[in-house]
Order: sequence, then structure tokens, then C-alpha cells
Amino acid sequence: MNEAEASSLVLDVLSGIAPEADFAGLRGNAVLRDELDLDSMDFLNFIAALHERSRIAIPEADYPKLFTLDGAVAYLRHSRP
Repeated sequence: MNEAEASSLVLDVLSGIAPEADFAGLRGNAVLRDELDLDSMDFLNFIAALHERSRIAIPEADYPKLFTLDGAVAYLRHSRP
């Protein structure tokens, strides 16, 4: 998965979880839970949706790697289904 595909997937999943969020102003290094006001269930839904749509296994130990937009995109780019 290239960077554009990974970014598009992450933003698409996030828009389903936080439809009211302004993604145009979302900084790549911002913590998603803070910036988008996601609670723990929202974040778990984010992880589950990324797994479902990308077919990439995301173990719980790797969740911190997905805390930011840049981190989530990098994780998807460097993981294999």
C-alpha cells in the first residue's frame, strides 16, 4: 500500500467514526484521540475498521503506533496483510 492509499484509508475510516471532525486542519503528528475527541471505543473501532478494510493484523502491542495520522499511515504502508 502506498502513502496516498494508506492516507485515504485512514481518513475514510476516521470520517466514519468522527463525521463532524475537520480533517483539513488535522496535523500529521497530532494525537488522533485528542484532536478528534475520540474515546477508547472510538479508537478501538478505528483499529478494527483499519484491520477489516486493509486485512492487516494489528496486535494490541502496536496500537500506540497508530495514535497519530502519520503513525497510522506509516504502519499501513510498512505492514503486509
